Amino acid sequence: MFKRLRTWLEDRKIKKMGFTDSEWESAVADWPVLENYQGSERDALRNMTFRFLVRKDFAGGADFQFSDAMCLKIATMACVPVLHLGLDWYDHFYTVIIYEGDFVPNRPHQTVDGVVHTKNPGLSGEAWLRGPLILSWQSVAQTGPTARNGKPGNVVIHEFAHKLDMLRDGANGAPPMHPDMKPGEWHDIFSAAWDRLQQASHQHKKLPVDSYSLTSPAEFFAVCSETFFEAPTHMKADMPDVYRLLSQFYRQDPAAE
Repeated sequence: MFKRLRTWLEDRKIKKMGFTDSEWESAVADWPVLENYQGSERDALRNMTFRFLVRKDFAGGADFQFSDAMCLKIATMACVPVLHLGLDWYDHFYTVIIYEGDFVPNRPHQTVDGVVHTKNPGLSGEAWLRGPLILSWQSVAQTGPTARNGKPGNVVIHEFAHKLDMLRDGANGAPPMHPDMKPGEWHDIFSAAWDRLQQASHQHKKLPVDSYSLTSPAEFFAVCSETFFEAPTHMKADMPDVYRLLSQFYRQDPAAE
C-alpha cells in the first residue's frame, strides 16, 4: 500500500517537473556508457532517473548555478549502478551538492608523512556517512575511459559506490551482499586483488585501475566500480574475479556482447 502511494505521488511530481524523454536523451547523449542500455532497460533507467530527481535535493556549492541538464546527467550516472538493485538503495541520504570545480573541505588534512595541514587539497567528490554527497561538475564533465590519470574514471559512480558501501558497517569496501553471494568469497577475492596491485605498484608496473584505488579498501571498491561501468571489457580481461563479483553485486554484465 505504501509503495503504491509513493509511486503515485512520485508520478505526480515527475509530471510537474515537466522533463521530457528528449531532454533526458540530450543530457546524456555524450556519455558512451549509455550505449549499453537500450530498449526496456533504457526506458527503466530514464524512469529511475526522474524518480531520483524527485527524491533528492540538488544544491549549488559556493553559489554555483547548475542547470536541469546537469541534474539529469548526474542522476542518470547515479542510477546506472542501482538499475537492477532499486532506487531504495539510496534512501539513506537526500542531498547532492554540486560545485563548479574542486572544493576544499573545511577540516585538517594529514599527508602520508604524518604532517597535519590546516588546508585540504581540492576534491572532485566526497560522500559523507551521515550526510550529503558532493560533486565537482568539472570532474563530472571529464568522465570517461581515460579520465582518471589515463585510467577509467567517473566521479559520480565513484561517490555513489561509497554510499552503497556505507550501507554495511561504514565504508570498508564491502557493501551488503545479496543472499546468493558469499561474503567470504568477496573478502578473499578483493583482498587478493588488492595485494596483487600493491605488489605491482611497488614494482612500478602498469596497473589496470588508477593507483588511488590502493589508498584504502573503500577506495578500491569505488575505483573498481567506476572501472566496471566505464571500461568493463578491460576489467573483465585484467581482473576477471573482481569483475565477476561486481557483476553479481550490481546484477549487470556490461562486458557482455
